[in-house]
Amino acid sequence: MIVPIILYGAPVLRKHSAEVNEEDNIQEIGDSLFATLKKAEGIGLAAPQINLLKRAFVIDISPLTGQDITLEKFEGIFINPVIIDRDSENKIYREGCLSLPDIFEEVIRPEKILVRFQDILFKTHEEELDGIKARIFQHEFDHLDGVLFIDKISLLKRKILNSRLNKIKRLSKIQKNQLYVGTL
Repeated sequence: MIVPIILYGAPVLRKHSAEVNEEDNIQEIGDSLFATLKKAEGIGLAAPQINLLKRAFVIDISPLTGQDITLEKFEGIFINPVIIDRDSENKIYREGCLSLPDIFEEVIRPEKILVRFQDILFKTHEEELDGIKARIFQHEFDHLDGVLFIDKISLLKRKILNSRLNKIKRLSKIQKNQLYVGTL
């Protein structure tokens, strides 16, 4: 089911997410995340971005494969993820976020990471990720701890973005009112 993507300014985006457990309907969570991500034509989406404080996110790099034929298709759901180790080599990459529409900034992150996560069947996996997969994983992982990519840019750049961020906050308040009305 496609659900609204929560915009910057909503308190849920700044909260720490709880672990997913077997009582949670992970199939429904995964389906909503993937359907919403595909509709938005994004490459990653975390549960807090759909107003669910659970440690889960999805990645689908298909929108990028048309722009870069060297990328192999990659799609997955990551439940209760952990970053075990980070490479000391960092890379700069221009990031955006579905919760911060039309804002893109350069962010420094480790090029390679070692991660542990569970799949839809709660089977545990450990993998080394690099390149774009590592980048997206780290971006979405941050959402689970209430961290946004703009928290990783300089204070000066954030000040420059301030009017655009305030505009998104105003839209977030309108969205909150619409979501509230929709639940009555």
